[in-house]
Amino acid sequence: MKRVYYIIIGVAALLVVSAGCNRKPHDTVSTNTLPEIWPDYQEVTIPTGIAPLNFAVRGAEKVYVEVKGSREGSMTASGHYADFDLKEWRHLLEANKGGRLDVHTYAYADGKWMEYIPFPIYVSDDDLEAWGLTYRRIAPGYETYSSMGIYQRDLSNFDEFAILENTQVTGMCLNCHVSNRTNPSQMTLHVRGLHGGTFLQSGEERTWLNTKTDSTMGACVYPYWHPSGRYCAYSTNATHQGFTENAAKGIEVYDDKSDIVILDLQKKALFSCPQLRDSAWSENAPAFSPDGKWLYYITGKTVTMPDDYQNQRYDLCRIAFDAERGTFGDTVDTLVCLSAEGKSATWPRPSYDGRYLVYTETDYGYFSVWHPEARQWMLDLTTGERHLMENASAEGSYHNWSADSRWLVFTSRRETGLYSNLYLTHVDASGHASKPFLLPQRNPDRYYTEATWSFNTPDFTTEKVRFDHRKAGMLINANQRDTLRWLY
Repeated sequence: MKRVYYIIIGVAALLVVSAGCNRKPHDTVSTNTLPEIWPDYQEVTIPTGIAPLNFAVRGAEKVYVEVKGSREGSMTASGHYADFDLKEWRHLLEANKGGRLDVHTYAYADGKWMEYIPFPIYVSDDDLEAWGLTYRRIAPGYETYSSMGIYQRDLSNFDEFAILENTQVTGMCLNCHVSNRTNPSQMTLHVRGLHGGTFLQSGEERTWLNTKTDSTMGACVYPYWHPSGRYCAYSTNATHQGFTENAAKGIEVYDDKSDIVILDLQKKALFSCPQLRDSAWSENAPAFSPDGKWLYYITGKTVTMPDDYQNQRYDLCRIAFDAERGTFGDTVDTLVCLSAEGKSATWPRPSYDGRYLVYTETDYGYFSVWHPEARQWMLDLTTGERHLMENASAEGSYHNWSADSRWLVFTSRRETGLYSNLYLTHVDASGHASKPFLLPQRNPDRYYTEATWSFNTPDFTTEKVRFDHRKAGMLINANQRDTLRWLY
């Protein structure tokens, strides 16, 4: 009986403490300032389908947060950080779609409760139209392949799933994955190393390919699907990795040479054209237009590597493509001539509505991951005008559009300069981007502080990727590959 008595007393004490933590603080000290929260979610624009934007207050022992909808509803969170209830968060966002959330924050530190000026979070009218994200997670330096993988994340909560990890294919690199307009029923990814190969998923057909032929310099690398699903564009690259004494640019990746080829799924063959395989130029980073009539890419004069790698600069170009005949036009259009400005373009990604194209500008080369000066630019494909994207104040590299062309995901090292994280931003009809927000995590302070990963090559996905990673690991190690023939 004495044991039962102490258990009851203990439970009652916990309930009292819990109730005290959930009550709105009294006798607070007004600061007339905004709270220093992390991640910084103040004045961001979010979709209704996003996971809760949990945050911590710098220097606080505990917090109490009340979120009020501009139209209706409210919710609270308390503890060491603001950990919002998932169901309440979803209901509040849906009730205030097109409105805003006003966030009232109280923080306890040095024996007193501080009350801060409320800040808004705007809830967009534009739905996310995505189940989640896919991305590669890798050690930030990746001097060796180490441990890495392709993962997917449910954006409505915090669930993460492995698509393929290189613990199943020891000592190999997993990279260059992409779906067709965010639809994973057509997907490709590349494995580099001893058992290298290119995975191709098209409907119910799944194959592992050997994309190296006698007419190409190497296997296929950076991919992009044609909207018809019949073709997939790839670069072929003679890639090298170098290390520098510059701490901000510890690693450089460059190509001795690169070309662009097209995979025809119907014919199971590769083809190209002279303009995309000019030995005097290095063509790279292909991307089809949403109507399939153009191929965007970057190209720069081939230089002697590695001595002149800082002198290689790429321009943004396009060439016409006839999907019925599988042929290219004769003329190359230069859309942005950055080499004339002493700059270099990389990673062109057109919006799926055909209006805009986002690319990264850097001082030289195309592999902008370790370039702190890299910035993302928005090109209006209708007018030809371009502008630096809003809040592009720190290194931004890979990026991709949501299916409705209203949301953009990109990578940046802006938090630490070492680890690249994932950010989302809303793009309005005029091509202007909202303040980016860091991908939400259950406990963001702990997650991003303790994680030793960098995230890159992100893409939206309309549904969860169905992929048997165990079977894939066995097939990779078995070296069973379908070969491709060269057309022209």
